[in-house]
Amino acid sequence: MSRRLVLATRNEHKVHELRQILGDLVDELDLDVVGADEVEDAPDVPETEVTFLGNARLKAVALATATGLPAVADDSGLAVEVLGGSPGVFSARWSGSAAGEDAARADRDRANLALLLEQLGDVPPAHRGAAFVCAAVIAMPDGRVEGVEGRVEGRLARAPRGTNGFGYDPVFVPHGSHRTLAEHTDEEKNAISHRGNAFRALAPVIRELLGE
Repeated sequence: MSRRLVLATRNEHKVHELRQILGDLVDELDLDVVGADEVEDAPDVPETEVTFLGNARLKAVALATATGLPAVADDSGLAVEVLGGSPGVFSARWSGSAAGEDAARADRDRANLALLLEQLGDVPPAHRGAAFVCAAVIAMPDGRVEGVEGRVEGRLARAPRGTNGFGYDPVFVPHGSHRTLAEHTDEEKNAISHRGNAFRALAPVIRELLGE
């Protein structure tokens, strides 16, 4: 019988992405990876911590406690060098916009991106370095918690390019590429992204905890 692993998101795209990144591990451990919408008593947990790891841990622990299932959560954002690491954990609400449904989320993304580009308007290319950072945490119902971090380094373009992305993807150019993340395919992004790197680092931890 498959063992359920619940991801702290109600976004089916993220659930599908996690299944892809974990790849063979899902089959090896016979895991049924599901989103929060597919289990009872899944809480919506405010991200009140000041670090990515803190927020991911908060969500994973709350979900494991409420559902009695192993739970995985992540938190991620953009860290810009000349802004001292900001927007950081405030990436999703940098312009002050609140999260919402898809239409509202698109408006928020545009507002966040516009504000960031305005703040960096006179910053030369040599100083537009940035990194996408993701913390991923697995929490077990018995209280065990493990976390990892993934990053992708790059620089920020002066104008958005590409349509296959969201948030700051259209202005983030990974090192070694001339294309923004929004100009990459899903497969290309998964291979280099901060979320991909974080979840690949979490895979052996999941194997250790769930393969017992």
